[in-house]
Amino acid sequence: MNPGNAKPQLGAANNRTPKNGKAEPRHGVPKGWYSRGYLPHLDAPGTLQFITFRLADSLPQTVLKQLEQELAQIPISIRERERRKKIEQWLDAGLGCCALGHPGMAEVMQQTLQILDGERYRLIAWCIMPNHVHVLIEPTISLPNILQSWKSFTGSWAISHNAELGLGVPVPIPRAAGATKNQFWMREYWDRYIRDEKHFHNTVEYIHNNPVKAGLCAALHDWPWSSAYAGHR
Repeated sequence: MNPGNAKPQLGAANNRTPKNGKAEPRHGVPKGWYSRGYLPHLDAPGTLQFITFRLADSLPQTVLKQLEQELAQIPISIRERERRKKIEQWLDAGLGCCALGHPGMAEVMQQTLQILDGERYRLIAWCIMPNHVHVLIEPTISLPNILQSWKSFTGSWAISHNAELGLGVPVPIPRAAGATKNQFWMREYWDRYIRDEKHFHNTVEYIHNNPVKAGLCAALHDWPWSSAYAGHR
């Protein structure tokens, strides 16, 4: 898939009406504009979305506590942006079991993203890191429903193959605050709608360059669990 060929609907929802004349999608009602903290979010079919989600053990509670103490010292207007920036730095450090770093687990995650392409969303760009995932999609249903489908299948698969593949998922799995039911994924995720053409290209570049920035490969085309991988072409 070549992100350069994408023709995004940038910054606003694409008002598509299904054949039955109803505005609601089949797999959940989009929220529209809503807020989680300071920054606004847009959940609307036809709007490009940059999504990041992570494993439940990717950030220890000691790190999160230290982070919140640091954030309390900065203005609230920039607090959410700084939180995301700092968390991404910690994620790139490779904390936790990093089960997505196993080729078998990474392949299942990648196939899960690809299998619903064209049905529930248009998959534009992705990168699977050892303890988190970046995805750029154009949804046709509500984002929480999309995330739930990704996490439910891959989380169950990881836990059932944990011992066999040596994924390192803690057993018994600790009750991490904010974790999903199977405790493999954090329930929360980050989403940002794409505002314009520049934001689109910067986001694709960020996604593809993440493994290089984290020191996992020398060039973005070398990382096999990314839409930039030369082997996908």
